[in-house]
Amino acid sequence: MKPFLPILLLLTTLLAACGRQQGEQESIVAERFHTDIRLKTTPVKDQGDTQLCWIYAMLATIETEHLMEGDSIDLSAIFLGRHLLVEEVLRRYADGQHPVSIRGMAPTTLRLLQRYGAMPFTSYRQPEDINMRSLANRLQHAADHHRAHRRGVMALEENINKTLDDAIGPVPSWVFMLGCQYTYLEFAHSVCQRGEYTALTSFTHHPFGSRFVLEVPDNHFAEEFLNVPLDTMMAYINHALQTGHPVCWEGDISEPGYDVKRGVARLPQGHPPVTQTSRQRMFDHFATTDDHCMAIIGMAHDDSGKRYYICKDSWGKDTPYGGFVYLEEDYVRAKTINIVIPTRVLYTKP
Repeated sequence: MKPFLPILLLLTTLLAACGRQQGEQESIVAERFHTDIRLKTTPVKDQGDTQLCWIYAMLATIETEHLMEGDSIDLSAIFLGRHLLVEEVLRRYADGQHPVSIRGMAPTTLRLLQRYGAMPFTSYRQPEDINMRSLANRLQHAADHHRAHRRGVMALEENINKTLDDAIGPVPSWVFMLGCQYTYLEFAHSVCQRGEYTALTSFTHHPFGSRFVLEVPDNHFAEEFLNVPLDTMMAYINHALQTGHPVCWEGDISEPGYDVKRGVARLPQGHPPVTQTSRQRMFDHFATTDDHCMAIIGMAHDDSGKRYYICKDSWGKDTPYGGFVYLEEDYVRAKTINIVIPTRVLYTKP
């Protein structure tokens, strides 16, 4: 997304953020990369038409963290997406103005886990044909109708739950895992404790070392990020991977160099070195935007020795690398909006 684009194109790109990129199918020959680090992952999932990449990516990060510790979990993104939708519809009913949105940022996933709990992927699967944006529009109209006719919150909640049960399926009453029965919150607390992850960013319009609410469209819930220098943020990414920890990455995929069909992202050839100043300029000019979220689960290099980060995507496996994407190091330096890493990584020397 570049500065001075027509407003219509800008809005179109923003609305498409976090959704699957469409395009004609063609035969793609995968480039050769040499793997340096590759962490364990659960199978690649397909978010479909949901705009929930930020939930998929954060849950994928949590799953890999557990797999690397010898504990196997696989979590349902649509379970949290459903609770978010209910929350959004009730806010719409309360003020009559709040647009029902299913967009967000990775740290919001952690908030949802602490508030609503978690569900295994096998217990609550996302239907293949679900269209969450259409569903959000239907529920927004329901909220407006109930508000206009003063039908009350209880009647609206009944309407919401019936609509979601029909579209997604009823939520199981309990979580059953390894012969044990859990509530949603008990299960969530067994896989992710409060404070277990920390969100970082790197911009100069706030002091380094401070926490601030990142000024991007998807930050609906005013999530705060710890601001660190660019080289420090990159060092934390590398250190996390080198010590067996994944990283949740959120950034810009509207660049011409982000080729979803080839599964590779690069800056244009001859691009000047990425500095803190140039990175800030791209953010200020809306040339770097919060489009998509993935889990970084490894590092690799090409034949020339250039470093790439291996990302687990949520657009299915029909790509040259089976649902994984290779981001060039300079691309990550320039186009990262924020990362979320296990807090323990912050307390070991990068």
